[in-house]
Amino acid sequence: MKKAKLTVDRDFSKAKLDERIYGSFIEHLGRAVYGGIYQPGHPSADEEGFRKDVINLVKALNVSVVRYPGGNFVSSYRWEDGIGPVSQRPKRLDLAWKSLETNEVGVHEFAHWCKKAGTQAMMSLNLGTRGVAEACDLLEYCNHPSGTYLSDLRIKNGEKEPFGFRLWCLGNEMDGPWQIGHKTMDEYGRLASETGRAMKVIDPSIELVACGSSNLLMPTFPQWEATVLEHAYDEVDYISLHQYYGNKDNDSEDFLALSDDMDQFIRSVIAACDFVKAKKRSRKYINLSFDEWNVWFHSGEQDKDTIENHPWQQAPALLEDIYTFEDALLVGLMLITLMKHGDRVKIACMAQLVNVIAPIMAEKDGGAWCQTIFYPFMHASVFGRGTVLEPVLVSDCHDTSHHEDVTDVEAVALYHEEAGEITVFAVNRNLSDDVEFTMDLRGFSPVIFLEHIVMENENLKAVNGPDNPQVTPAVRRDVDNDHGKAVCLLKRASWNVFRFQV
Repeated sequence: MKKAKLTVDRDFSKAKLDERIYGSFIEHLGRAVYGGIYQPGHPSADEEGFRKDVINLVKALNVSVVRYPGGNFVSSYRWEDGIGPVSQRPKRLDLAWKSLETNEVGVHEFAHWCKKAGTQAMMSLNLGTRGVAEACDLLEYCNHPSGTYLSDLRIKNGEKEPFGFRLWCLGNEMDGPWQIGHKTMDEYGRLASETGRAMKVIDPSIELVACGSSNLLMPTFPQWEATVLEHAYDEVDYISLHQYYGNKDNDSEDFLALSDDMDQFIRSVIAACDFVKAKKRSRKYINLSFDEWNVWFHSGEQDKDTIENHPWQQAPALLEDIYTFEDALLVGLMLITLMKHGDRVKIACMAQLVNVIAPIMAEKDGGAWCQTIFYPFMHASVFGRGTVLEPVLVSDCHDTSHHEDVTDVEAVALYHEEAGEITVFAVNRNLSDDVEFTMDLRGFSPVIFLEHIVMENENLKAVNGPDNPQVTPAVRRDVDNDHGKAVCLLKRASWNVFRFQV
């Protein structure tokens, strides 16, 4: 039988995990906002038009932070369009997605929604068609108490207290030629530096995220990171990473190895950050914000047809991928990868939250329901708290069409001292064989086994729907725990969560 062993000890810890690693993303794209979080007249809508059925599922996901309003959308967005009386707000062409933006939802509405959903806002700035002045204006409007034109305008618009937004993204994917207002690395680095410096004069408490590479295969990676940080190192706190994966070739075995590429991407960005740190002889570390990640490929042809042949619709159905069981397995593997790098990855946003490449789907005239990828994210966000441990993982390996020495099992362990719990997340990505999995927890002995949450399905292409969920988790008590040495059989192609009481 195939075997794998994870050994952890309380004395070998990596970092306290930042809860903002369990963030998500709402962009003015498709039905994410209109028909997603906001739908006046829907049976579940509250007095402000927000869907309470969606809010309840967001709360179940335990989402810590939500990036807004983009995304590609932000690079031609005028934030002023989304304030003041809704009836007087202008309709605009969204150049990123060739849609019609009504501006019914803006900064005030989003702040109210965040409070209702129990999450924090991560604001994105337009550094595509705009610059330093407009970024400072938005910050002053949102965070300055009163006594200036913009802060008093916020008060006039109904918000006496400042929003107090702490986390700000300096643009979006500025390395990408698809981006409205695309910049070279030197152009963007200078702009990020000057914008960040001015913003921190207004509010020194804010944290700033500089745009990193849009994916691992960008031709400017990793020189982009090095050049941008040489300009903006002193002004910014994080640099972003974006990465999506897909199984376009229907090679499931290789698809589940793609989290190894994500791991290499993270390591390379850390190396670039620390190169600039050494070059500047700085004592400051730049950490990582992986603020777009997910599986995205199912809806490609349909989206292309809508955008190119049927442009300027209001909230068209775009990027509405229906996720399979194997997609949920890769999402689980990506979550494990993010947790393993908890010492440097402090923020991460699954893109996106509702309807658009999302764990939550909202039917126009019906209810809201959970996609397959909802569950690994929920398990990680609810149980993946505390200190990331430095484990020793020994596993049998296999090769795929494009990867070598792929471990059958990927796993990570966290210790939540306040709750007195250890949680182990593990994926068996071997599609042929079950694996005997041993968890050596004797460094915490004695431990009591609590539960084993598992997702399995014989059909890798199984999906959920509003009325026929085929992929849901089950709870088992199938772990043999002998004085802190716990053994369980990981079924082939399975997502597993093990919980122990210390």
